[in-house]
Amino acid sequence: MPSFKIDVSTAVVFVATAPTPKLVNKQTGEIAVDRETGAQLATVGLLISDEGEGNLYQVTVPSTGLPEGLAPGMPVTVVGLKARDWENEFNGQKRHGISFRAAAVTAGV
Repeated sequence: MPSFKIDVSTAVVFVATAPTPKLVNKQTGEIAVDRETGAQLATVGLLISDEGEGNLYQVTVPSTGLPEGLAPGMPVTVVGLKARDWENEFNGQKRHGISFRAAAVTAGV
């Protein structure tokens, strides 16, 4: 599926939830890895505010693109943010949504 670039150059971005490993399987604890680089993936909650509107996004980032010590409330810069729509079927029920991915999240603005 195609992905779309998201321009956050005029947005204010804060960490809402600290990064946690993105799991492939919650029962085994297997951590997802980037298919191209092999880096483990993490999910970080970001509050992105622009033009008077703020939204919370769960963004997947390679662990190599996350600095140590990211904590809620910290201002950050997002590098290479993209959105991709997805759809799957599980136990006969169709689900769909939008996933967000970034190349990196850096501390500071």
